[in-house]
Amino acid sequence: MSFDLLVKNGTLPDGRKADIAITGEKITAVEPGITAPARQTIDAAGQLVSPPFVDPHFHMDSTLSYGLPRINKSGTLLEGINLWGELKPLLTHQAVISRALAYCDWAVAQGLLCIRTHVDTCDDRLLAVEALLDVKKQVAPYIDLQLVAFPQDGYFRSPTAKANTLRALDMGVDVVGGIPHFERTMEDGRRSVTELCEEAAKRGLRVDMHCDETDDPLSRHIEQLIYETQRLGLQNRVAGSHLTSMHSMDNYYASKLLPLMAEAQLAAIPNPLINIMLQGRHDTYPKRRGMTRVPEMLSYGIKVAFGQDCVLDPWYSLGTADMLDVAFMGLHVAQLSSPANMRKCFEMVTTDSASIMGLEDYGLAPGKKASLVVLEASDPIEAIRLRATRLAVIARGKLVATAPSRASTLALAGRAGLVTRRHIVPPQD
Repeated sequence: MSFDLLVKNGTLPDGRKADIAITGEKITAVEPGITAPARQTIDAAGQLVSPPFVDPHFHMDSTLSYGLPRINKSGTLLEGINLWGELKPLLTHQAVISRALAYCDWAVAQGLLCIRTHVDTCDDRLLAVEALLDVKKQVAPYIDLQLVAFPQDGYFRSPTAKANTLRALDMGVDVVGGIPHFERTMEDGRRSVTELCEEAAKRGLRVDMHCDETDDPLSRHIEQLIYETQRLGLQNRVAGSHLTSMHSMDNYYASKLLPLMAEAQLAAIPNPLINIMLQGRHDTYPKRRGMTRVPEMLSYGIKVAFGQDCVLDPWYSLGTADMLDVAFMGLHVAQLSSPANMRKCFEMVTTDSASIMGLEDYGLAPGKKASLVVLEASDPIEAIRLRATRLAVIARGKLVATAPSRASTLALAGRAGLVTRRHIVPPQD
Protein backbone atom coordinates (compact mmCIF):
# COMPACT_ATOMS: atom_id res chain seq x y z
CA MET A 1 0.00 0.00 0.00
CA SER A 2 1.17 3.53 -0.74
CA PHE A 3 -0.36 6.98 -0.27
CA ASP A 4 -0.40 10.19 -2.24
CA LEU A 5 0.49 12.35 0.76
CA LEU A 6 1.58 11.58 4.31
CA VAL A 7 1.70 14.06 7.19
CA LYS A 8 4.08 12.60 9.76
CA ASN A 9 4.52 13.28 13.47
CA GLY A 10 1.54 15.55 14.02
CA THR A 11 -0.18 16.50 17.28
CA LEU A 12 -3.96 16.47 16.92
CA PRO A 13 -6.15 19.07 18.70
CA ASP A 14 -7.08 16.49 21.36
CA GLY A 15 -3.38 15.91 22.13
CA ARG A 16 -2.96 12.55 20.36
CA LYS A 17 0.15 11.99 18.27
CA ALA A 18 -0.60 10.65 14.80
CA ASP A 19 0.37 10.43 11.16
CA ILE A 20 -2.28 11.30 8.58
CA ALA A 21 -2.30 9.37 5.29
CA ILE A 22 -4.11 10.77 2.25
CA THR A 23 -5.18 9.08 -0.97
CA GLY A 24 -6.73 11.29 -3.62
CA GLU A 25 -9.04 13.77 -1.90
CA LYS A 26 -9.74 11.64 1.18
CA ILE A 27 -8.01 10.85 4.45
CA THR A 28 -7.11 7.16 4.44
CA ALA A 29 -5.66 6.66 7.92
CA VAL A 30 -5.03 8.60 11.14
CA GLU A 31 -2.73 6.64 13.43
CA PRO A 32 0.79 6.73 14.84
CA GLY A 33 3.74 5.15 13.06
CA ILE A 34 2.48 4.80 9.49
CA THR A 35 5.38 3.31 7.51
CA ALA A 36 3.88 2.82 4.05
CA PRO A 37 5.50 4.99 1.35
CA ALA A 38 3.91 8.16 -0.01
CA ARG A 39 4.55 10.26 -3.09
CA GLN A 40 4.87 13.32 -0.84
CA THR A 41 5.67 13.49 2.86
CA ILE A 42 5.34 16.45 5.22
CA ASP A 43 7.01 16.21 8.62
CA ALA A 44 4.88 18.11 11.15
CA ALA A 45 7.67 17.66 13.71
CA GLY A 46 5.27 17.44 16.63
CA GLN A 47 3.36 20.60 15.71
CA LEU A 48 -0.42 20.96 15.82
CA VAL A 49 -2.35 19.46 12.90
CA SER A 50 -5.93 20.68 12.73
CA PRO A 51 -8.86 20.43 10.38
CA PRO A 52 -9.09 23.67 8.39
CA PHE A 53 -10.50 26.87 9.81
CA VAL A 54 -14.15 27.59 9.16
CA ASP A 55 -15.84 30.99 8.92
CA PRO A 56 -19.60 30.54 9.42
CA HIS A 57 -20.47 34.20 8.80
CA PHE A 58 -18.96 36.47 6.15
CA HIS A 59 -19.92 39.04 3.49
CA MET A 60 -17.83 38.26 0.42
CA ASP A 61 -19.80 40.52 -1.93
CA SER A 62 -18.57 43.60 -0.04
CA THR A 63 -15.11 42.45 1.02
CA LEU A 64 -12.04 44.52 0.07
CA SER A 65 -14.26 47.45 -0.96
CA TYR A 66 -13.09 49.73 1.88
CA GLY A 67 -13.21 53.40 0.85
CA LEU A 68 -15.64 52.83 -2.02
CA PRO A 69 -17.33 55.19 -2.59
CA ARG A 70 -16.32 56.71 0.78
CA ILE A 71 -15.32 55.76 4.32
CA ASN A 72 -17.80 55.11 7.14
CA LYS A 73 -17.20 58.27 9.21
CA SER A 74 -19.44 57.40 12.16
CA GLY A 75 -18.35 53.78 12.34
CA THR A 76 -21.96 52.71 12.88
CA LEU A 77 -23.81 49.72 11.48
CA LEU A 78 -26.48 51.94 9.93
CA GLU A 79 -24.01 54.19 8.10
CA GLY A 80 -22.32 51.04 6.82
CA ILE A 81 -25.65 49.82 5.42
CA ASN A 82 -26.25 53.22 3.79
CA LEU A 83 -22.73 53.22 2.36
CA TRP A 84 -23.22 49.74 0.92
CA GLY A 85 -26.44 51.04 -0.64
CA GLU A 86 -24.41 53.75 -2.38
CA LEU A 87 -21.87 51.22 -3.61
CA LYS A 88 -24.31 48.59 -4.93
CA PRO A 89 -25.29 50.47 -8.13
CA LEU A 90 -21.58 50.93 -8.90
CA LEU A 91 -20.71 47.23 -8.63
CA THR A 92 -19.67 45.26 -11.66
CA HIS A 93 -19.71 41.50 -12.02
CA GLN A 94 -15.97 41.32 -12.57
CA ALA A 95 -15.12 43.64 -9.66
CA VAL A 96 -17.07 41.49 -7.22
CA ILE A 97 -15.39 38.35 -8.56
CA SER A 98 -11.90 39.88 -8.46
CA ARG A 99 -12.22 41.05 -4.86
CA ALA A 100 -13.78 37.77 -3.75
CA LEU A 101 -11.04 35.71 -5.40
CA ALA A 102 -8.36 37.91 -3.84
CA TYR A 103 -9.94 37.32 -0.44
CA CYS A 104 -10.08 33.57 -1.11
CA ASP A 105 -6.33 33.65 -1.74
CA TRP A 106 -5.87 35.30 1.66
CA ALA A 107 -8.13 32.67 3.20
CA VAL A 108 -6.21 29.73 1.76
CA ALA A 109 -2.92 31.13 3.05
CA GLN A 110 -4.49 31.23 6.53
CA GLY A 111 -5.87 27.69 6.35
CA LEU A 112 -9.44 28.99 6.07
CA LEU A 113 -11.03 26.48 3.69
CA CYS A 114 -14.74 26.63 4.58
CA ILE A 115 -16.72 29.88 4.39
CA ARG A 116 -20.41 30.73 4.66
CA THR A 117 -21.01 34.08 2.99
CA HIS A 118 -24.19 36.12 2.96
CA VAL A 119 -24.93 37.74 -0.40
CA ASP A 120 -27.24 40.72 -0.82
CA THR A 121 -30.43 39.96 -2.73
CA CYS A 122 -31.84 43.51 -2.78
CA ASP A 123 -30.15 44.50 -6.06
CA ASP A 124 -32.67 43.67 -8.81
CA ARG A 125 -29.79 42.64 -11.06
CA LEU A 126 -28.74 39.95 -8.52
CA LEU A 127 -25.28 40.83 -9.76
CA ALA A 128 -23.51 39.81 -6.55
CA VAL A 129 -25.45 36.53 -6.44
CA GLU A 130 -24.37 35.64 -9.97
CA ALA A 131 -20.79 36.70 -9.24
CA LEU A 132 -20.47 34.64 -6.05
CA LEU A 133 -22.06 31.59 -7.67
CA ASP A 134 -19.27 31.93 -10.25
CA VAL A 135 -16.67 32.31 -7.48
CA LYS A 136 -18.06 29.23 -5.72
CA LYS A 137 -17.32 27.14 -8.82
CA GLN A 138 -13.85 28.62 -9.25
CA VAL A 139 -12.73 28.01 -5.68
CA ALA A 140 -14.39 24.58 -5.30
CA PRO A 141 -11.05 22.72 -5.63
CA TYR A 142 -9.83 24.28 -2.38
CA ILE A 143 -12.64 26.15 -0.53
CA ASP A 144 -16.10 24.97 0.48
CA LEU A 145 -18.18 28.12 -0.10
CA GLN A 146 -21.78 28.31 1.11
CA LEU A 147 -24.02 31.19 0.01
CA VAL A 148 -26.84 32.69 2.08
CA ALA A 149 -29.64 34.63 0.36
CA PHE A 150 -29.57 37.83 2.41
CA PRO A 151 -32.17 40.60 1.86
CA GLN A 152 -29.91 43.32 3.33
CA ASP A 153 -32.49 46.11 3.01
CA GLY A 154 -35.34 44.07 4.51
CA TYR A 155 -37.40 41.20 3.11
CA PHE A 156 -40.56 43.36 3.27
CA ARG A 157 -38.96 46.80 3.63
CA SER A 158 -37.28 46.66 0.21
CA PRO A 159 -40.02 46.47 -2.48
CA THR A 160 -38.42 43.72 -4.58
CA ALA A 161 -36.42 41.88 -1.91
CA LYS A 162 -38.90 39.05 -1.48
CA ALA A 163 -39.03 38.18 -5.18
CA ASN A 164 -35.27 38.60 -5.53
CA THR A 165 -34.53 36.37 -2.54
CA LEU A 166 -36.69 33.60 -3.96
CA ARG A 167 -34.97 34.02 -7.36
CA ALA A 168 -31.59 33.73 -5.68
CA LEU A 169 -32.65 30.47 -4.01
CA ASP A 170 -33.89 29.20 -7.38
CA MET A 171 -30.44 30.01 -8.82
CA GLY A 172 -28.77 27.66 -6.35
CA VAL A 173 -28.01 29.73 -3.25
CA ASP A 174 -27.63 27.29 -0.36
CA VAL A 175 -29.11 28.91 2.76
CA VAL A 176 -32.07 31.16 3.61
CA GLY A 177 -31.17 34.43 5.34
CA GLY A 178 -33.02 37.43 6.70
CA ILE A 179 -32.74 40.62 8.75
CA PRO A 180 -35.95 40.99 10.79
CA HIS A 181 -34.76 43.86 13.02
CA PHE A 182 -34.26 46.05 9.93
CA GLU A 183 -37.88 45.77 8.77
CA ARG A 184 -40.14 48.81 9.19
CA THR A 185 -41.98 47.41 12.20
CA MET A 186 -41.52 44.69 14.78
CA GLU A 187 -44.53 42.96 13.24
CA ASP A 188 -42.97 42.97 9.77
CA GLY A 189 -39.82 41.53 11.32
CA ARG A 190 -41.82 38.75 12.93
CA ARG A 191 -43.63 38.00 9.65
CA SER A 192 -40.33 37.89 7.76
CA VAL A 193 -38.96 35.26 10.16
CA THR A 194 -42.07 33.14 9.71
CA GLU A 195 -42.15 33.40 5.93
CA LEU A 196 -38.43 32.81 5.42
CA CYS A 197 -38.40 29.78 7.72
CA GLU A 198 -41.40 28.36 5.89
CA GLU A 199 -39.53 28.81 2.59
CA ALA A 200 -36.51 27.00 4.02
CA ALA A 201 -38.66 24.13 5.28
CA LYS A 202 -40.35 23.82 1.87
CA ARG A 203 -36.99 23.71 0.07
CA GLY A 204 -35.17 21.55 2.64
CA LEU A 205 -32.60 24.29 3.28
CA ARG A 206 -30.79 25.65 6.32
CA VAL A 207 -31.54 29.06 7.85
CA ASP A 208 -29.00 31.66 8.97
CA MET A 209 -30.58 34.95 9.97
CA HIS A 210 -29.03 38.25 10.98
CA CYS A 211 -31.11 38.49 14.11
CA ASP A 212 -31.37 41.40 16.55
CA GLU A 213 -28.08 43.03 15.50
CA THR A 214 -28.87 46.07 17.61
CA ASP A 215 -28.38 47.54 21.07
CA ASP A 216 -32.17 47.68 21.51
CA PRO A 217 -33.09 45.20 24.28
CA LEU A 218 -36.64 45.08 22.94
CA SER A 219 -35.53 43.62 19.62
CA ARG A 220 -36.60 40.04 20.27
CA HIS A 221 -36.89 38.33 16.92
CA ILE A 222 -34.79 35.49 18.24
CA GLU A 223 -37.93 34.41 20.10
CA GLN A 224 -39.81 34.06 16.80
CA LEU A 225 -36.86 32.27 15.21
CA ILE A 226 -36.90 29.75 18.05
CA TYR A 227 -40.65 29.26 17.67
CA GLU A 228 -40.50 28.69 13.91
CA THR A 229 -37.59 26.28 14.30
CA GLN A 230 -39.71 24.15 16.60
CA ARG A 231 -42.95 24.53 14.64
CA LEU A 232 -41.41 23.59 11.30
CA GLY A 233 -39.07 20.85 12.53
CA LEU A 234 -35.93 22.77 11.59
CA GLN A 235 -33.95 21.73 14.66
CA ASN A 236 -30.18 21.70 14.10
CA ARG A 237 -30.60 23.57 10.80
CA VAL A 238 -31.07 27.15 12.04
CA ALA A 239 -28.56 29.74 13.22
CA GLY A 240 -29.12 33.17 14.67
CA SER A 241 -26.24 35.44 13.70
CA HIS A 242 -25.09 38.37 15.84
CA LEU A 243 -27.87 38.33 18.51
CA THR A 244 -26.32 41.47 19.97
CA SER A 245 -29.55 42.72 21.56
CA MET A 246 -29.20 39.87 24.06
CA HIS A 247 -26.20 41.75 25.44
CA SER A 248 -28.61 44.53 26.53
CA MET A 249 -31.62 42.42 27.50
CA ASP A 250 -33.01 42.11 30.98
CA ASN A 251 -31.43 39.10 32.66
CA TYR A 252 -34.80 37.58 33.50
CA TYR A 253 -35.95 37.66 29.88
CA ALA A 254 -32.63 36.23 28.70
CA SER A 255 -33.06 33.41 31.20
CA LYS A 256 -36.24 32.50 29.34
CA LEU A 257 -34.63 32.61 25.88
CA LEU A 258 -31.53 30.53 26.53
CA PRO A 259 -33.27 27.26 27.46
CA LEU A 260 -35.69 27.76 24.55
CA MET A 261 -32.72 28.10 22.18
CA ALA A 262 -31.22 24.92 23.58
CA GLU A 263 -34.53 23.06 23.25
CA ALA A 264 -34.85 24.10 19.59
CA GLN A 265 -31.20 23.16 18.89
CA LEU A 266 -30.76 26.63 17.45
CA ALA A 267 -27.12 27.71 16.95
CA ALA A 268 -25.63 31.13 17.57
CA ILE A 269 -22.98 32.90 15.48
CA PRO A 270 -21.53 35.98 17.18
CA ASN A 271 -18.92 37.97 15.29
CA PRO A 272 -16.57 39.32 17.97
CA LEU A 273 -14.46 41.75 15.93
CA ILE A 274 -17.42 43.44 14.29
CA ASN A 275 -19.91 43.24 17.15
CA ILE A 276 -17.68 45.11 19.56
CA MET A 277 -16.67 47.61 16.88
CA LEU A 278 -20.20 48.53 15.77
CA GLN A 279 -22.33 48.18 18.89
CA GLY A 280 -22.59 50.71 21.72
CA ARG A 281 -21.89 53.62 19.36
CA HIS A 282 -24.75 55.63 20.90
CA ASP A 283 -23.50 55.09 24.45
CA THR A 284 -21.29 57.38 26.48
CA TYR A 285 -20.10 55.45 29.56
CA PRO A 286 -20.58 52.76 30.67
CA LYS A 287 -20.35 51.67 27.02
CA ARG A 288 -21.87 48.41 25.81
CA ARG A 289 -19.73 46.28 23.51
CA GLY A 290 -22.57 44.23 22.12
CA MET A 291 -21.38 40.64 21.85
CA THR A 292 -24.04 38.15 22.80
CA ARG A 293 -24.04 35.94 25.90
CA VAL A 294 -21.55 33.31 24.79
CA PRO A 295 -20.59 31.76 28.18
CA GLU A 296 -24.24 31.42 29.16
CA MET A 297 -25.09 29.82 25.82
CA LEU A 298 -22.28 27.32 26.22
CA SER A 299 -23.52 26.46 29.70
CA TYR A 300 -26.89 25.50 28.17
CA GLY A 301 -25.23 23.33 25.53
CA ILE A 302 -26.10 25.75 22.72
CA LYS A 303 -23.79 25.40 19.74
CA VAL A 304 -21.81 28.62 19.24
CA ALA A 305 -19.39 29.54 16.45
CA PHE A 306 -17.39 32.70 15.87
CA GLY A 307 -17.54 34.47 12.50
CA GLN A 308 -15.24 37.01 10.82
CA ASP A 309 -18.19 38.90 9.25
CA CYS A 310 -16.27 41.66 7.47
CA VAL A 311 -12.82 42.45 6.08
CA LEU A 312 -11.99 45.88 4.62
CA ASP A 313 -15.54 46.88 3.74
CA PRO A 314 -18.11 49.58 4.66
CA TRP A 315 -18.45 48.18 8.19
CA TYR A 316 -14.90 47.24 9.14
CA SER A 317 -11.60 48.78 8.09
CA LEU A 318 -9.33 45.91 9.18
CA GLY A 319 -9.12 42.11 8.90
CA THR A 320 -6.87 39.45 7.41
CA ALA A 321 -8.99 36.31 6.92
CA ASP A 322 -7.36 34.90 10.07
CA MET A 323 -9.88 32.99 12.17
CA LEU A 324 -7.36 32.82 15.02
CA ASP A 325 -7.70 36.61 15.28
CA VAL A 326 -11.44 36.07 15.60
CA ALA A 327 -11.01 33.39 18.28
CA PHE A 328 -8.49 35.59 20.13
CA MET A 329 -10.93 38.51 20.26
CA GLY A 330 -13.89 36.29 21.14
CA LEU A 331 -11.95 34.71 23.99
CA HIS A 332 -11.21 38.13 25.48
CA VAL A 333 -14.61 39.75 25.03
CA ALA A 334 -16.49 36.72 26.40
CA GLN A 335 -13.88 36.26 29.17
CA LEU A 336 -13.41 32.61 28.22
CA SER A 337 -10.13 32.26 30.08
CA SER A 338 -10.19 28.74 31.54
CA PRO A 339 -8.15 26.11 29.67
CA ALA A 340 -11.35 24.29 28.67
CA ASN A 341 -12.97 27.47 27.40
CA MET A 342 -9.87 28.56 25.49
CA ARG A 343 -9.88 25.21 23.72
CA LYS A 344 -13.57 25.72 23.07
CA CYS A 345 -12.74 28.98 21.28
CA PHE A 346 -10.53 26.99 18.90
CA GLU A 347 -13.43 24.62 18.25
CA MET A 348 -15.68 27.62 17.58
CA VAL A 349 -13.58 28.46 14.51
CA THR A 350 -13.13 24.83 13.42
CA THR A 351 -15.34 21.87 14.32
CA ASP A 352 -18.31 23.73 15.82
CA SER A 353 -18.50 26.10 12.85
CA ALA A 354 -18.34 23.11 10.49
CA SER A 355 -21.19 21.44 12.36
CA ILE A 356 -23.38 24.54 12.11
CA MET A 357 -22.70 24.68 8.36
CA GLY A 358 -23.57 20.98 8.02
CA LEU A 359 -20.16 19.96 6.63
CA GLU A 360 -20.43 16.21 7.08
CA ASP A 361 -17.12 15.38 5.34
CA TYR A 362 -15.11 17.68 7.61
CA GLY A 363 -12.59 16.47 10.18
CA LEU A 364 -9.47 14.42 10.81
CA ALA A 365 -10.75 10.88 10.39
CA PRO A 366 -10.58 8.18 7.71
CA GLY A 367 -13.04 8.86 4.92
CA LYS A 368 -13.20 12.60 5.58
CA LYS A 369 -12.12 15.22 3.06
CA ALA A 370 -8.33 15.59 3.10
CA SER A 371 -8.26 19.27 4.06
CA LEU A 372 -6.12 20.26 7.03
CA VAL A 373 -3.56 22.74 8.33
CA VAL A 374 -0.23 22.33 10.11
CA LEU A 375 0.22 25.09 12.70
CA GLU A 376 3.35 26.26 14.47
CA ALA A 377 1.94 25.55 17.92
CA SER A 378 1.89 22.71 20.39
CA ASP A 379 -1.87 22.83 21.08
CA PRO A 380 -5.02 24.87 20.32
CA ILE A 381 -4.46 27.32 23.18
CA GLU A 382 -0.98 28.16 21.97
CA ALA A 383 -2.30 28.48 18.43
CA ILE A 384 -4.73 31.18 19.59
CA ARG A 385 -2.15 32.91 21.80
CA LEU A 386 0.40 33.16 18.99
CA ARG A 387 -2.05 33.36 16.07
CA ALA A 388 0.19 30.56 14.90
CA THR A 389 1.96 30.45 11.55
CA ARG A 390 0.33 28.11 9.04
CA LEU A 391 3.29 25.94 8.12
CA ALA A 392 1.33 23.93 5.55
CA VAL A 393 -2.22 24.03 4.21
CA ILE A 394 -3.65 20.98 2.45
CA ALA A 395 -6.92 21.23 0.50
CA ARG A 396 -8.58 18.12 -0.90
CA GLY A 397 -5.34 16.20 -0.72
CA LYS A 398 -3.13 18.85 -2.34
CA LEU A 399 -0.57 21.09 -0.66
CA VAL A 400 -1.83 24.59 -1.51
CA ALA A 401 0.12 26.90 0.84
CA THR A 402 3.27 26.86 2.95
CA ALA A 403 5.05 29.34 5.20
CA PRO A 404 8.40 29.32 6.98
CA SER A 405 8.20 28.84 10.72
CA ARG A 406 8.41 31.95 12.85
CA ALA A 407 11.29 30.45 14.80
CA SER A 408 13.36 29.73 11.68
CA THR A 409 12.59 33.18 10.26
CA LEU A 410 13.83 34.84 13.44
CA ALA A 411 16.94 32.65 13.46
CA LEU A 412 17.75 33.54 9.85
CA ALA A 413 17.14 37.22 10.54
CA GLY A 414 19.41 37.04 13.55
CA ARG A 415 22.20 35.47 11.53
CA ALA A 416 21.75 38.21 8.93
CA GLY A 417 22.10 40.86 11.62
CA LEU A 418 18.45 41.95 11.35
CA VAL A 419 17.53 41.19 14.94
CA THR A 420 19.21 43.33 17.59
CA ARG A 421 19.14 42.99 21.34
CA ARG A 422 18.60 45.86 23.71
CA HIS A 423 21.45 46.42 26.09
CA ILE A 424 20.83 48.05 29.45
CA VAL A 425 23.05 51.10 29.78
CA PRO A 426 23.88 52.11 33.38
CA PRO A 427 22.73 55.60 34.28
CA GLN A 428 25.41 58.27 34.02
CA ASP A 429 26.29 60.43 36.99
